[in-house]
Amino acid sequence: MGSEPDFITDKAAMRSWSRSHRSHGKTVALVPTMGFLHDGHLALVAAARSLADVIVVSIYVNPGQFAPSEDLATYPSDLRGDLQKLADLGGVHAVFCPTNLYDYGCGVGGAGGRGGPQSAAGSFISPVSCIEAAAEGDGSAHETWVRVEKLERGLCGKSRPVFFRGVATVVAKLFNIVDPDYGVFGKKDYQQWRIICRMVRDLDFAVKIIGSEIVRESDGLAMSSRNVRLSPEEREKALSIYNSLTKAKYTAQHEKTSCQELNDIIIQSITKAGGRIDYVEVIVAIPSFLFSRIHMCNIIIVLCFYRYCNINIEQSITYPLRMPCYLFHFKKSCLIYIIQISSYCNQISREKHIAFLHWCLL
Repeated sequence: MGSEPDFITDKAAMRSWSRSHRSHGKTVALVPTMGFLHDGHLALVAAARSLADVIVVSIYVNPGQFAPSEDLATYPSDLRGDLQKLADLGGVHAVFCPTNLYDYGCGVGGAGGRGGPQSAAGSFISPVSCIEAAAEGDGSAHETWVRVEKLERGLCGKSRPVFFRGVATVVAKLFNIVDPDYGVFGKKDYQQWRIICRMVRDLDFAVKIIGSEIVRESDGLAMSSRNVRLSPEEREKALSIYNSLTKAKYTAQHEKTSCQELNDIIIQSITKAGGRIDYVEVIVAIPSFLFSRIHMCNIIIVLCFYRYCNINIEQSITYPLRMPCYLFHFKKSCLIYIIQISSYCNQISREKHIAFLHWCLL
């Protein structure tokens, strides 16, 4: 049984807590979550414990990343269970569980600085300027969003156009509040992880981003908070994703194969199990006209839907490069599969290749 972490809900209190530890020479790691913790989250905490002196786990279901038609109201939650899991695990020093990270009260603070005008949320902070008054009344609405423009356009961003701006914005807010030395994210949400890495680089956050490997159930299904919403039949069907990835991985490692052949393996496997393919995209680092066979595959990403439960799965593949890489001025080529299976989302555009991802995602 570990010790119970400090439970913090106020932004100013969280800043003060973090500053106090940093002033004593302690390093801080942040593990952002939306709660309903499982062993995948606990693996992130374990990774954080190997990096920093004090660990902060945030639990916040971020409304900024949900579209009106998505499952914000029904997102699974068990705060009491989450706190017990963290206490049992041990090594977590604070849980930051704000009620609303987008609540600023009235007006716009002018001299809050790193202390932040948010500490007075709910009270009158400063007079509303004529600009705010003309545009939106009391100036309390959230207007500032972080966009990683190219990386957020494809993959999950095609069907969820507000998702990544919401993710990047809330993570930026958490970094500003907690001021961590390390941020630990799971590679299950691979595009999200790369977007956060790019945001940190481009905006000069003094945070080192750590990607933790995917954690799976014993049968191969990637752990996810939404898995509890799958019926037994749907969960059984979802295993076809991992099985198809495993088969594609074996084929890529042991046979000469093409993108289309691997593509067919995955489509046939999932379709046979009762899944419906919404789209498949193959993105390669080396332009496809330079070769007809696959020579190295780093990662396959699958996004799929069963009912209203989305599942992100990443599968890495590496094997010896059989192509003279000096022609391309880098040492690795990469392949990404993005597959969406849907029983209700079938109107998504089908762009063939997204050039920026050839060079930016990996």
